[in-house]
Amino acid sequence: MHLLITQYVVLEGNPGDDQQVEPSLERHKETFGHAPELYGSDRGFFSEKNVKSCKQKGVKVVCIPQRGGQKTPTRAKYEKSLDFKKGQRFRAGIEGTISVLFRGRGMKRCLAEGSERFEIWVGAAVLANNLMRIAGLLERSLRKRKQRNGIFRIFFSLTPGGRRVSPSL
Repeated sequence: MHLLITQYVVLEGNPGDDQQVEPSLERHKETFGHAPELYGSDRGFFSEKNVKSCKQKGVKVVCIPQRGGQKTPTRAKYEKSLDFKKGQRFRAGIEGTISVLFRGRGMKRCLAEGSERFEIWVGAAVLANNLMRIAGLLERSLRKRKQRNGIFRIFFSLTPGGRRVSPSL
């Protein structure tokens, strides 16, 4: 899994997480032309309305843990299911990516003043993160290709009779 950041939003004030589900679904649909297959988040995003909204908009696997209250047997069973647990692991990967932005990509402290400059600063950090991730993937791909080519050269440098042949042949 490569976890490129495909959307981010700088919010005004401190709105509740549960108010962000529908707008994030809309932004995903705008970007990709369809609802996400999986919606994974933490308890702060939970409401029956949000779970229904995800399903109505075409999300196949909704992984928002129930917040508070007694879980119905159906809900408890669902939260123990393999699909739900996979969704929560995916969410943990997202949290890790956010952590990398803060720890490894310099987003700990913004010295820019004003909301517009802050948005530019966040966007630059997200762009830098994605470029570094892509560079890492390209480097890994190149390393694998070189390893395969090295094996190919060794394999073809010997003839069945055991004589060495020039690798350029």
